[in-house]
Amino acid sequence: MPLPLKLAARRPGAGAIQVIAVTGGKGGTGKTTVAVNLATALAQAGRRVLLLDGDLGLANVDVLLGLTPTHTLEQVLSGAVRLEEIIQRTAEGVSVVPASSGVARLARLKPAEHAAIVSGFAALPGDYETLIVDTATGLGESVLCFCQAAQQLLLVLRNEPASLTDAYALIKVLSRDYQVNSFRVLVNLARDGTEAHDLFRRLQRVTDRYLEVALDYAGEIPEDRDVARAVRGQRSVLAAFPSGPAARAYRRLAQDVQRWAPPQASGRL
Repeated sequence: MPLPLKLAARRPGAGAIQVIAVTGGKGGTGKTTVAVNLATALAQAGRRVLLLDGDLGLANVDVLLGLTPTHTLEQVLSGAVRLEEIIQRTAEGVSVVPASSGVARLARLKPAEHAAIVSGFAALPGDYETLIVDTATGLGESVLCFCQAAQQLLLVLRNEPASLTDAYALIKVLSRDYQVNSFRVLVNLARDGTEAHDLFRRLQRVTDRYLEVALDYAGEIPEDRDVARAVRGQRSVLAAFPSGPAARAYRRLAQDVQRWAPPQASGRL
């Protein structure tokens, strides 16, 4: 059953915030890497970006960015600290809201607690322009909650059968049960543009046949050894290898994201 998260996308006296949920259906698509590098590319382009680690029980955004948070969403939900007190900032200018890893309770939050996390962003200081939510994998309640609450969904796909089937399952559930009918698809770890477009069209043919949804091609991120090297070094690929093919692709994606339809004040988050 859909959660009651039709929240305003505008704080009093502030502009509308672009809210993007980065999701992927299954694990192994590189979803978190995409979220981290897209946020970094937007920040380098001058956007005020907030990155929320939405994998509440198995958080790893802070690990990928080499951050050592002293407080996380666990303390926010317990009332020990305020949401703005846990935000950390990377050298590239991304503000990060860290979650907790290995905390089973956070992976089993009640709908009201999910709603509290989402609604907490309405009052945050900082005049952010873009909020990126890195969701968990699968079809858990937190994934569906954040995807429903966001204005735009970026579905990360890779060329393997399980990625296609799980992406379709996520689209089906969100459209059938949550009235989310618009998805942007990014192909990650693509060997070339032809492979990426073919993969997108395979997914689109199935959704066109069985579902009433709209899929838009958001581009592709190429296979690049520098990405794995950046992950091992706990840095974004844009910071570690700014001239490589993946970094260039993320900058193109960030330019496209800034041209996406602007959010309306009546958005869900």
